[in-house]
Parts: sequence; structure tokens; C-alpha cells
Amino acid sequence: MAEKETKMNTGRKVLIGVILLLLLLTAAAYGFGVYYFSEYFLPGSFVNGFNCSYMDQAGTEKLLEQETEAYVLAVQTRGNGQESIAADEIGLKYTSDGSVGELLHSQNRFLWFLSFGQHKTYKVPSSVSYDQELLEQKIRSLNCMKDNIAPVDARIEDTGEKFEIIPETVGTQVNRERLEEEIVKAVTTGDPAVNLEEDGCYDNPQVYEDDERLVRDCEQMNELTDVVITYDFSDRKETVDRSVICGWLTRDENGDLMLDKEKISAYVASLGEKYDTVGSSRTFETYDNREVIVSGGDYGWVIDQEKETEALYQAVAEKKTQVREPEYSQKAMSRDTNDIGYTYVEVDLPNHRLVVYQNGTPAADTGIISSSGTPAGVYTVQGMDTSAEVNGKTVNYRISFGGGLGIQDDPELNFTGDLTGGYEDPGLGSDFSSWGGTEGNVVVPSDQAALVFQNVTEDMPIVIYK
Repeated sequence: MAEKETKMNTGRKVLIGVILLLLLLTAAAYGFGVYYFSEYFLPGSFVNGFNCSYMDQAGTEKLLEQETEAYVLAVQTRGNGQESIAADEIGLKYTSDGSVGELLHSQNRFLWFLSFGQHKTYKVPSSVSYDQELLEQKIRSLNCMKDNIAPVDARIEDTGEKFEIIPETVGTQVNRERLEEEIVKAVTTGDPAVNLEEDGCYDNPQVYEDDERLVRDCEQMNELTDVVITYDFSDRKETVDRSVICGWLTRDENGDLMLDKEKISAYVASLGEKYDTVGSSRTFETYDNREVIVSGGDYGWVIDQEKETEALYQAVAEKKTQVREPEYSQKAMSRDTNDIGYTYVEVDLPNHRLVVYQNGTPAADTGIISSSGTPAGVYTVQGMDTSAEVNGKTVNYRISFGGGLGIQDDPELNFTGDLTGGYEDPGLGSDFSSWGGTEGNVVVPSDQAALVFQNVTEDMPIVIYK
């Protein structure tokens, strides 16, 4: 029994001795590892892209120097293109500045046993140098820097049938500053390639065809402009379609498109500038085939801009395709460019003559008396009266115009001679400005007054020129 216990104690001692020996060996191996890796890179260490495992500072720098001399950077461009930059083209060389040693001594050598199977990448940008001028020359010579196509944003265009989104043009325009930054970063850290697409070296569009705002705008533009309104100005037309209406759109507080009534009002105002004719300058062909310029007066067309703005807004908002006539505050006899038409009264002040036309045919032609106070212009017949009182005198016929003026007879006056030009007025000579009955008015012979009166109607234009 004692012998058996003796053997067991001996076995325990041996086991303990073995364990202690293993611990000592492990401690020695750990200590050796700590000591060794204080001067050598840990397993799995890559410096500037090169495997420097188990290499000391000198060996690492020698490797970096050799690899730097053989370095070629691949420049990958849009469309799977590729160019290259070699070390000798830019004067690239390795320069020891102690950064490798600092990196070596900064590694955690006390955990060296955990580094097996790991992969650690280190960058030492200050360990290489290059010729800045050569680098800039090389970058300028790259094909990707030539014949660049600028990017174009996706946009909305009128295709003739509706608004559609035109896709963006990606282009090939390189951002020079960004490209140089990426190349410098690569050559100083040993990266084998730069990808201009992935590294953001291209100028890209700001708006793409799937942009949410762009898509919504296109949908709303088609919705808001789906109407055609044609203005009928007789021998002229104005069309309000999507190309016009899209200029009337604005954004509400939510950023959605809506009709802007102020812009519609501005459009109606432009119609007024173009088609309103009251007081405008007109070229008029006289009874004796002369052309005279007549301006002023109260005859013509005037669009009621407030009413027409509201009517146009409602028509567009309710999508009422139509041919319409504007709302007018004043109308004339003809809506043609020649708004006087062919039925009118013509008064030639210098030649003392009045002609009434019906559909282009003279219906009355007579001499007249007028004074220097008779205004030129195109006026509207405002009233037709018989047996009227004018400045204390009774006349048989009076055609009112100009807010107080008129074409009238005067039984007290005797016209003699050629009634289309000559006359005599006993006792007054040729100065009729002193006679109140003619001041501003036009007097026709009594025997012609009825004929003139019969061929004139209210709203007919009266063309007076000097």
C-alpha cells in the first residue's frame, strides 16, 4: 500500500514538473515573440500595399523602394476605359523619413500571437515623393481629360403631344481637382488603381430622370395644361396651349404646381397691348386714294382685362377647350386688323369734305364747315338726334361724337358753289372760329344733312383727319 502511494506522489511530481516546463517554454516563446516583433512587422502586415510580414525597417524600406520604382497606377475611366501612370513619368521615388520605423514600433507586439491569419493594411503617405510639374503634365495628357462632354440634368420638354422627361446626359467631364487628389492619394500610398467613377472624379448631373420632384412636376404640368383655348380676333388668332400655360405655373406652399392668376393677368394685359385699338395710330386710305396717319379718338376695341383674366383662369382650371372672344369693355364695328371696316364717316378737314361709306361705297358726299377746334382722330357715333339745340341754335339733324361734338346742319348758313369743297358764308367770310355754332363741330349743308343722317348709325366710326 505504501509502495502504491509512493508511486502516485512521484507521478504527480513529474506532471507538475512537465506543466511548469511547458509554462516556462510558453513564457519564453511569448517573450521571444515580444522581443522579436519589436523590430519586425507582425504577420499579415501590408504597408502601402506590400506584404511586409516578418520584415524589419530596413527590409521594408528596401522593398518599398524596389516596388516604388516598378509602380504603375491604373486609371480606370467611365465606360471600362483604362489608362496608366508609371513611376518614372512623374518622378515617383521612395523617400525614407522614419515613418516606417514609427509604424513598426507603434504595432502592439504584446499581442503578436493573435496576428496569425489576420490582414492589416497600413498607409505611409509621406514615404514617397514625386515631381509636381511632371504629375500635372501627365494628368493633362490623359485621354479622359480631353473632349469632355458636360453633364446635362434630366429635364421636362414639350414633345408636341405632352410634356415628357428627357433623361439626363451623364457625360464624361472630369473634375480636375478631384482627379488629381485621387491620383496623389494612390501614388503616395501604393494603391494599384483609381476608379474615376467610384471615386467621384466625374461631374455628374444634379437631376436624374427618376428624381421624385421632376416626375411629380411632369405629371402636374400635363394635368394643368391639358386644354387648348383659341382667341378669335377675326383675321388673327392667339392660341393658349400647354406651351403658354406652363409659363403661368407657380408653386404652392407644398411645392406643388398651380395656376398663377397674376401671370394670367399679365398675359391678358399683353393681349390688350396687341389688340386694343382705342386711340391707336392707324393708316387710313382716303376717298382720293391718299394714305394718312390718324391717331387719337375714342373709337376701337378695349378688352376688359379683369373679367377676361377671371374667365381665362376658369377655362384653364376647368379644362374647357374652346374658341372664345375676349370679354370687352368696348367694341368696334370690325374686329379685323382694319377695325374701321368699310362702313364709316370720313371727314377731310383741310379740304372741307365729308363722305359717308356703306360697305365701301359712297352713300353721301358733301362739303362742310369746320373750325380749327375740330379734333382729328377716330370716333364712335354716340347719338343720333333731330331738332337738337346746339349753342342756342336749333338744328334739324345732329350726329354726336367725342363727348359733346357733332356733325350737324345749320339752317342759318347758306352754302354756295361746289359742295365738295367750296362754300360762302355771308357776313362771316372764311373765319368761322368766332362762330360758336361751328367751334369743334362739323356743319353740313341743310339740303345734304338728311342724306348724311340716313346713312349713319350709332357706333359707326367717324374718321377725322387734318
